[in-house]
Amino acid sequence: MQTDHSTTHDALEDPRNADIVIYVNGALKPRPEATVSVYDSGFLLGDGMWEGMRLYDGVWAFFEEHMDRFFDSCKAVSLDVGMDRTGIMDALEMTRKANGMHTDVHCRLMLTRGVKVRPFQHPSLSRSGPTLVIIMEHSKPVDRLHSAGIRLATVPQVRGLPMSQDAKYNSHSKLNCVLACLQAEQAGADEALMLDPHGFVNTTNACNFFIVRKGEVWTSTGDYCMNGVTRQKVIDLCRKDGIQIFEKNYSLFEVAGAEEAFLTGTFGAQTPVASIDGKPVGDGSRPVTARIRELYKRAVAEYVAERR
Repeated sequence: MQTDHSTTHDALEDPRNADIVIYVNGALKPRPEATVSVYDSGFLLGDGMWEGMRLYDGVWAFFEEHMDRFFDSCKAVSLDVGMDRTGIMDALEMTRKANGMHTDVHCRLMLTRGVKVRPFQHPSLSRSGPTLVIIMEHSKPVDRLHSAGIRLATVPQVRGLPMSQDAKYNSHSKLNCVLACLQAEQAGADEALMLDPHGFVNTTNACNFFIVRKGEVWTSTGDYCMNGVTRQKVIDLCRKDGIQIFEKNYSLFEVAGAEEAFLTGTFGAQTPVASIDGKPVGDGSRPVTARIRELYKRAVAEYVAERR
């Protein structure tokens, strides 16, 4: 039995990442010097929003969709970005060029409410303006993610109701997901399969979740999960290519009988699921997942070609 743990963000080791420069509020700093204040609202409270983006042949894939989510999230929590989308792109390009990066790069763009005058909760205590950090790493998923797949365990931690902490926010406040991940590891799995408040299958702690039953692709309604950019791309590609896809409520009963299951996310694109709660998923052939992966690769290539 496998005893080590994988994650959906396992990447090949790349020594170049030791020498990257990181964008911090307009300045490029060597990795050891890229720091923020202990009074920063992101550190004190997890008060901030972030985006994960991927670079393909010099182009940030689906930049517009990522910025839609980022700016909508910031507006919803009254977080002033301090620049427009062009400014964000300029900061991304500044960082990319300084690191000599062209492809197989993952970016984490993070914005917090900024440095507080005192270490307490109220947003009015953040008076210095936002803190913007951009980390870019040479990052290529390890082969085993797409061959062996990920092991999931259903956990008691659920994705909450919108009036508690809406999962649609890509916020720095990730304790809910961290707890789910810990519960999955304690169950001997790699990551967590989380339910919604009504007991229907929802998402994992890090990615969106799909199953395949009798050639149909199912995913959650999206009411209680992060509405991922890659998730939506998969839904759109399935519809365009004639693959039947449904956003619906379904339970662990349907999951147990699925022929395939996979996760979606910016880093790994589509990652197959090998087992759920110790039960293998299907026979391991995964033809629908393979087809969707090819459709997604083609969509990325077309997007990049149009913008180069």
